[in-house]
Amino acid sequence: MLDDFLNQFLPSTVGGLVFGSIYALVALGYTMVYGVLRLINFAHSEIFMIGTFTSLVVITAIAPTAPFTGLAMVGVLLLIIVLSAAVSGGAAVLLELVAYRPLRRKGATRLTALISAIGASLFLQELFALVIIPWLTGKPGRNQQSSLRIVDRDTVFTIGNAQVRTDHIIVIVAAVIMMIALDRVVNRTKIGRGIRATAQDPEAAVLMGVSIDNIVRITFLLGGTMAGVAGALYLMEFENTVFNVGFVLGIKAFTAAVLGGIGNLRGALLGGVVLGLIENWGAIFLGSEWKDVIAFTVLVVVLMFRPTGILGESLQKARA
Repeated sequence: MLDDFLNQFLPSTVGGLVFGSIYALVALGYTMVYGVLRLINFAHSEIFMIGTFTSLVVITAIAPTAPFTGLAMVGVLLLIIVLSAAVSGGAAVLLELVAYRPLRRKGATRLTALISAIGASLFLQELFALVIIPWLTGKPGRNQQSSLRIVDRDTVFTIGNAQVRTDHIIVIVAAVIMMIALDRVVNRTKIGRGIRATAQDPEAAVLMGVSIDNIVRITFLLGGTMAGVAGALYLMEFENTVFNVGFVLGIKAFTAAVLGGIGNLRGALLGGVVLGLIENWGAIFLGSEWKDVIAFTVLVVVLMFRPTGILGESLQKARA
């Protein structure tokens, strides 16, 4: 058993970083919305799903006969990522407008908003399964949809017995760039100051001239954009999607947000990477079919012994 772990440790680490990067991008949406509204937006997993199908439509429209290389690959990837981010961001804003804003204006409880989030999640899944996917692809909406390969999976370099391929590098680098950009927006811009002020004390933020509606809209837009990028990277890496692709992945991303300290952007990044690594390392001993069990066990353990998450303490101090 120990020999198997040592032989598979480096390849599993590379795979864990790839999965963790995607988890982290989706987790950013959960943690931003929770930070501002104290709402767990369970429909965020469907925003990710919308990103995967946007990418699928773009790839199908381009219809490459072979994977792209060089500048053509960069251009195609940028097009897919930008369009997926735009559509998912727009869907997130629409979701907030329809499902959450009326409740917020009526002073509804958090439980009511949570139920609305679950309902919106199920509604979007069924809408895509019954209407959108058949219309887009001409195939049954509940079937898995395959994507063409757009990036060659060449080995760029090796670390021990681990092969680091082109697609691995693209996923990790793109995720890191997006997370750094979001961190800079939140911490260095006027919009970011408004988001942080609203998260810390909404009443005081209103007195200082901050528009809560605008801040909430921007928060959903930024979170949806991250989910759209994650959807594009997911489809490029795994080359398939389905109407409920975001269900399990969304719960894992939520686990990553809780693990890192929900409401903390850097905590979401850390939680996503740590969860991806724990999953893959655990699968060496237990098998890949146990990955979901491992992830949800991590969630239970964190809630029992460290409910504030890894970076939760600094978050609490920031709000003190």
